[in-house]
Amino acid sequence: MITQIYAPITVDEAKELVKLGVDYIGVNVGIRKEWPTILTPEKANDILVGVTSPSKKMVLSVSHSLDDIQEIINRTKFDVIHLIAEHNLLTPENVNTLKKNNPTLLVMRTIPVTDETSIALAKQYEGIADFLLLDSRKNKSGSIGATGETHDWNISKKIVESVSIPVVLAGGLGPDNVATAIAKVHPYGVDSKTKTNYSDRRGKDMEKVRLFVKNAHEAV
Repeated sequence: MITQIYAPITVDEAKELVKLGVDYIGVNVGIRKEWPTILTPEKANDILVGVTSPSKKMVLSVSHSLDDIQEIINRTKFDVIHLIAEHNLLTPENVNTLKKNNPTLLVMRTIPVTDETSIALAKQYEGIADFLLLDSRKNKSGSIGATGETHDWNISKKIVESVSIPVVLAGGLGPDNVATAIAKVHPYGVDSKTKTNYSDRRGKDMEKVRLFVKNAHEAV
């Protein structure tokens, strides 16, 4: 069971996450300021230098521009890129193009879990995405991710059972519910951002992270 944590705001936080045994550590990177928390590639590199083996460096892009994503790829040092843009704007074909243009690129693709249509969407990434991340959509029509809300784990379980791609479960996970989520869904990994932040949402609460990792590992 891998654990994935977003988003340290300093290199020291990144180093502490490594010490706590977090497997994948990520930051939000962009060329434009689509979200307030987006970092420049250079700032992201400054933080991710603290992520050392065996932990992996993740960069998350909210952009649907292939040019902007390519610039992130060119300017940022990472192991896996996580793409979260809407699927009608950044299609499976677009992601496949990125993979063809960057043969060693590892891609994690977010699937918003809303209803049974999410299962069909996940299947479209067979042979394209290296990982899927199942996340919550705010109010079923709003933004994807960083909602602090869970979704229907029954659908998430069906996705895990329907695809051969490793699936990471996200959406409102924290130390209190990660074991229950793993028992229900049986994912490849689990992700946390909001529920392992400090209450002011700035920076990581390392005690929450420690318990998240501990509870995730003990649930297997």
